[in-house]
Amino acid sequence: MTQTTPTHGHGHGHEYGQDGRVAMADILDLDAEVLAEHTASIVSWLPVGDGPRRIVDLGCGTGVGTFALLARFPEAHVTAVDSSDEHLRRVQDKAREAGVAGRVDTVRADLDAAWPDLGRLDLVWASASLHHMADPDRLLRRVRDTLTPGGLLVVVEPDGFPRFLPDHAPEERPGLEGRCHDVADRGAAERLPHRGADFGPMLVAAGFEIAGERIVTATVEHTRSRSVGRYALTGLGRIRDAVADTLAAEDLAALDRLLDPDGPHGLLRRDDLALRTTRTVWAARA
Repeated sequence: MTQTTPTHGHGHGHEYGQDGRVAMADILDLDAEVLAEHTASIVSWLPVGDGPRRIVDLGCGTGVGTFALLARFPEAHVTAVDSSDEHLRRVQDKAREAGVAGRVDTVRADLDAAWPDLGRLDLVWASASLHHMADPDRLLRRVRDTLTPGGLLVVVEPDGFPRFLPDHAPEERPGLEGRCHDVADRGAAERLPHRGADFGPMLVAAGFEIAGERIVTATVEHTRSRSVGRYALTGLGRIRDAVADTLAAEDLAALDRLLDPDGPHGLLRRDDLALRTTRTVWAARA
């Protein structure tokens, strides 16, 4: 899923070394937990006939798509592909805990460098990964060439990192979260030129026929899932690292007050905290 994070080119961002990889893995796990129902609804919507048997999750992160697909297609085997050892380790651990280790393989690969030998595939899932590619058109052609007749490619792209605060918050610096995202987005624009792109025309140009398209808007209140607060702290803390040198001093001080887990003005003490995100889904056949 799209994050305001460093580029990775083939999975879910991590150019801050091992500590950064672990932090991103935590964010991906929180995203999976908070948005599990919405991910399941996307998988249930997929225009598939007979259940696919050979599935690949490209840029799998810590496995949100992998396990949603395994649950939806009980006869399927999923190969999870990512460049991060930490992400793949978490996928393996989760597969063992869920009793589905025999249905999951992991492959470490930089998809901008070389296409791994994945065999012929019935379904390819690419969630929040295409916009990280240096050449998504080339990747789409590679996917097309690996799909079986009638096989399906699913692309899921968020509109940005989730938002957690209303526009009028915090009281002393209204609109702070939006300004943080604006600064982070400007810094990421050169690294991630395809973020926010309309992948529909790219899919058609690569030889796909669009079988379905939908926009999924999700709002999850902090009162409904306590993980929303942890997600906000972790995600906005990571954004702080990216914007601290550019953000106005007053904004940075207000952000630090929000990120204080024990402070009286911290995120966890707010009753208006909610995760808000929008994701576009394309289902396409070669």
